[in-house]
Amino acid sequence: MIHPTAVISPKAEIGKNVEIGPYTVIEDDVKIGDDCYIDAHVKICQYTTVGPRCRIYFGALVGAEPQDHRFYKGIRSFCEIGSDTVIREYVTIHRPPFEFLKTVVGNHVLLMAFVHVAHDVIISDRVTVANHTAISGHVQIGEGAVLSGYTKIHQFCRIGALAMIGAGCLIGQDIPPFCMLRETNYITGPNTIGLRRAGYSNETRLAIRKAIKTYFFEGLNTKNALEQIEKSDSVTPEVHVFMNFIKESKRGIMPGNPKYTGLSDE
Repeated sequence: MIHPTAVISPKAEIGKNVEIGPYTVIEDDVKIGDDCYIDAHVKICQYTTVGPRCRIYFGALVGAEPQDHRFYKGIRSFCEIGSDTVIREYVTIHRPPFEFLKTVVGNHVLLMAFVHVAHDVIISDRVTVANHTAISGHVQIGEGAVLSGYTKIHQFCRIGALAMIGAGCLIGQDIPPFCMLRETNYITGPNTIGLRRAGYSNETRLAIRKAIKTYFFEGLNTKNALEQIEKSDSVTPEVHVFMNFIKESKRGIMPGNPKYTGLSDE
């Protein structure tokens, strides 16, 4: 199952039933879980862990040194890939520039071709990132979020759980959970389809919709909008997640569409 041209360090740990293609390089201190498929011309760099049942395709570079002036040879930082994750062609994933920190890609994640994941990024479970999206350092992406192709994300931004990002967006501030960011770079409402697919009830979806409408589209500042949401009779645990995300924001929140005219009923 391991091609004779593959170069595998004797210090690497390779699990059971792992397939490794031609000219792939696996460096020291790498751990590969059981039942993984690693295509040709892949490089998995030092201090990287890959969970079981992952698929890594042609030309991917996983756990590479960061593109950061502060990094120097000998830094022991890490890259962790969860289980059942798919890393497509020419994806690049970098480890942090400082000792003992981690870049993390969760379980059941799909990174499509040419995605870049910079140092210190944390991608939660079941995230989908489409082709040519660039994720800068220290970005955090919540569970179940979907990022369309050619999206660019500024460092230290956060994207909340089950957010949906349109193609070609330029993201310079945080996007709260459950929100839809269109190609215009404005939030236009809830990720209705994503919420339905995730199994949220009608009542929960309505509560999320009302909170998003109050915060983004009623002309209130952040303090007044959050106070009004808290006074609502439909503050579910999901709405608390939405509000807490906003309260914890350091970069600010991406704006709502100034031409907004109303949310259609579900």
